[in-house]
Amino acid sequence: MRTWQRGRSLGDRLLLAAVVALAVVWLAPIIWVVGLSFKPNEVLMHSTGGILTPPFTLKNYVDILAASSVFGWMLNSTIVAFGQTILTLLIASLAGYGFARTNFPGRNALFVLVLAALAVPEQAIIVPLHTMFAAADLHNTYTALIVPRLAFPFGVLLMTQYFRAIPPEIEEAALLDRASRLKVFFRIVLPLSIPAQATLGIYTFLHAWNDYFWPLVSATKPAMYTLTVGLASMQTNFAQTEGIGFLMAQAVFAGLPVLILYLFFQRHIVSAVAGGPLK
Repeated sequence: MRTWQRGRSLGDRLLLAAVVALAVVWLAPIIWVVGLSFKPNEVLMHSTGGILTPPFTLKNYVDILAASSVFGWMLNSTIVAFGQTILTLLIASLAGYGFARTNFPGRNALFVLVLAALAVPEQAIIVPLHTMFAAADLHNTYTALIVPRLAFPFGVLLMTQYFRAIPPEIEEAALLDRASRLKVFFRIVLPLSIPAQATLGIYTFLHAWNDYFWPLVSATKPAMYTLTVGLASMQTNFAQTEGIGFLMAQAVFAGLPVLILYLFFQRHIVSAVAGGPLK
């Protein structure tokens, strides 16, 4: 018995050591980026070592904040990210509930098309997408930055599978009382799907905030740049212009709002990952 307990204790320690080692490997690039962002560019031109030793400077961040357009770009990213997240949750939830609970002609064929859309790469549709929005004169608008990302097959698949796992008996009493499908959905089913909603919302927000390809194509006016496109436009030639420290400061600055959001919604995020309701 004691030998088994010692073996188990040794196994737990080895597992803990492996987790710590993986955490260090994961954190090392982040620490390196943050450290470089506080180093003078003149020093980094000679060596990128010694990131934890002086000298340090805040000039890289001051240069970012000195650009008057930065806060406008951040506002654009905020509007686009929240707009995409809210509308994606609404559309994916309604579509998922329709696939999971209702029978309509062509349902299976349409669901197969949704699954097939998962295999279509973004680059394959960028030209027709650009042409379509150009013909409608919608480029350099929030509509153009938000609407294309609402076609999110993964979100529909996720919500469909989650709604199928909810026992239908929960809805039958309300339906017997002649409640409409929409009323049952919004008052009964939707509150039960909070873990899936949180998972999809987090994923959608992060993807929208970090999106670079489509905003680069659609937003051609600096006033409509998102933060990722705007910061990239400030760094035209990597370290040969403002410097590698300035580039690292841009990366930290762009990721900081997401970190703050995580700190505020940490409890919801943990619940979403665990797949259970909030307690």
